[in-house]
Amino acid sequence: MSTEEEVRKASTQFYAALNTMLNGDAAPLSQIWSHSSDVTTMHPVGGRQVGWSEVQKAWEQVAKATTDGKVELKDQLIRIAGDVAYELGTESAEFTLGGQKVSGEIRVTNIYQREAGGWKITHHHTDVVPAMVEALNRL
Repeated sequence: MSTEEEVRKASTQFYAALNTMLNGDAAPLSQIWSHSSDVTTMHPVGGRQVGWSEVQKAWEQVAKATTDGKVELKDQLIRIAGDVAYELGTESAEFTLGGQKVSGEIRVTNIYQREAGGWKITHHHTDVVPAMVEALNRL
């Protein structure tokens, strides 16, 4: 398997776990994420989390507030530099957040790093989506 195919596989695992999270279960995300103190996220509802503890907590909070979710990565572009890879694309997302249906087309950047023979995600960054921020503020 080529390095790009390995990163695509990690991306597929991340988006499968993300879909599970949008339906109430954040646990599968811990399998694809690095547990380093250096990992980071910037979600469509704003904010920034640094370190696995904060990142995991944020995913768990979103999982508790969302149902009926689906996210799909479109227009994927992968670039690799040694043991680091990044992915650009657009997430097409829709889910129920705090009882309100929200959706959006969201630009995304994901960074993966080779770790213990496999690829783990170390950064997830999306545009802020005002409708998602408003729904979260109503909770």
